[in-house]
Amino acid sequence: MSAAAHAQAAYAVRCEHGPTGGLAVVAGPPPVDVAVVVDVLSFTTTLDVAVGRGVVVHPYRWRDDGAEAYAAARDAVLAVGRFEATRGAAGAGVASRAVSLSPAALLARPSVSDVPRLVLPSPNGSSISFDLASGGAVVAGACLRNAPAVARWLAPGVAEGARLAVVAAGERWPDGSLRPAVEDLWGAGAVLAALRERVGTTGWSPEARAAAAAFDAVSDSLVERLRECASGRELSGAGFADDVAVAAAYDVSSSVPVLDGDAFRGG
Repeated sequence: MSAAAHAQAAYAVRCEHGPTGGLAVVAGPPPVDVAVVVDVLSFTTTLDVAVGRGVVVHPYRWRDDGAEAYAAARDAVLAVGRFEATRGAAGAGVASRAVSLSPAALLARPSVSDVPRLVLPSPNGSSISFDLASGGAVVAGACLRNAPAVARWLAPGVAEGARLAVVAAGERWPDGSLRPAVEDLWGAGAVLAALRERVGTTGWSPEARAAAAAFDAVSDSLVERLRECASGRELSGAGFADDVAVAAAYDVSSSVPVLDGDAFRGG
């Protein structure tokens, strides 16, 4: 296997899927300057909502035994799972204090004044964010809500020759292998399509062009397509259709979450 070929090394603008693919295109050679992680359902959508409301977000690879200590060391709130938050709603006011991984719940929260810092566990988006940063790239988070804003942020650097990788996070099968997720392809394509309008496609890999074309194909029916895809059906079937609706809202956010050390802040 040719490392340079799979790194899309001949191109300045690259696109890949999952943690292994992300590492391949970021590492190069030559390495990229900026990397964008896209995990539409729901890490980067929740990230966009949180940062857009002024919350500093610490990504965490997954909610293991060390998550609570990790949050405590940063004086941060540890986000709970959707079902855990739902169970809490039936308890003694737990839901009023808890923050879940649900972007809809975070968006509907009357105030985030008690959540200045949030630890957001995710086996896909969080893990990939740290992996991309380990290669020296500046890392940003994108979703359908903020894709044009991220493209505006990227455009000056790309126009001046910065190398860019957009990584569609994907999901995981029960055996831990990558399940490419079409919603993340569309999200990556949304960033690239908006960037294409500003800088053109000279120096783009076929993979990056294909992602933009995939978004073009669904751009006039995003709500329906996101609801109908496998991940959308899974969330809706579990009672979280509102999360799908929030994730499908295109170009409603000017937030650009950028990883600074171990936390995302507004870029």
